[in-house]
Amino acid sequence: MRNRQMKSIKNELIKKSREAMLTAVQVYNNPQVNFKSETFITLVVIAWTYLMHSYYRSKRIDYRYFDTKGTRKKYHRTKKGAFKHWELERCINCDDCPLDSATKNNLRFLIGIRHEIEHQMTNKIDEFLSAKLQACAMNYDYYLTTFFGDKYGVSKELTLSIQFSAVNPQQEEQLVDNPRLTTNVKNFIATFENDLPDADKLNSRYAYRILYVPINAKREGQADRVVEFIKPDSELAGEIERVLIKETEKNKYIPSEIITMMQNEGFSKFKMGAHIDLWKTLDGRNPNKHLGVKVSKTWYWYDSWVVIVRNHCQENRTKYQ
Repeated sequence: MRNRQMKSIKNELIKKSREAMLTAVQVYNNPQVNFKSETFITLVVIAWTYLMHSYYRSKRIDYRYFDTKGTRKKYHRTKKGAFKHWELERCINCDDCPLDSATKNNLRFLIGIRHEIEHQMTNKIDEFLSAKLQACAMNYDYYLTTFFGDKYGVSKELTLSIQFSAVNPQQEEQLVDNPRLTTNVKNFIATFENDLPDADKLNSRYAYRILYVPINAKREGQADRVVEFIKPDSELAGEIERVLIKETEKNKYIPSEIITMMQNEGFSKFKMGAHIDLWKTLDGRNPNKHLGVKVSKTWYWYDSWVVIVRNHCQENRTKYQ
């Protein structure tokens, strides 16, 4: 009976989490809404909070606030008697949090922006946060399906938004000098990213950026295509008249290189066996997770996997040092 009740609550949390995320995306893609980023951030914080609650519930990790008196827990409650559950920031700071470092920092960034917009009015911040918002949505779908399976995924319902303004490669206004950003938001962004590790700044899980390269072409049959995904150095790159999303080659590592990296960072006891156990536990070679690629019968790992391994070593420091 108790197990059925816990499963029911977990499923309800997942449902509410998905609804909050889909509503956030719908609002953001609505051309008649001006308060896009502010609304999106508020809703995705709720979506991620419910997602982490459902994860912790599935792992039987208590995500309620309490004080310990002897061997007993005294739970914190609201004035109406309800349990006080962890907010998102507490969820991602928990030692049992499974999120990678860049995803956590993406969420910390958005939580910080939310704090600023709660206390002071903002003006048209959408274009300056879009890379973080895109990463947040993609991270959400990745971890939702990782935790609970592909059937819960929302990627098929998150589409590319159409805009009427042209992409201007000579954009004159820079972030720190833009008069539309209020001082408190400017200061928060500057301070937050100044303390952020370079690896996370460049990680697509922190900010997902797409490079649009306008090109001229005369090839027939492309009139109805808005976007084509092609190699930028191919012959077609000089012939397509639409938009090129430039594809960059990802760094690739064999396992021994990753192990050497970890050992050079002070985790001398991290060996091949530990690496194998980790990727098997996390199903790291699942192609849908995009953590690596198989080339000529050899598996190579991407930077995103290196981040996961590093986080694992840091979280199990006493075991590997």
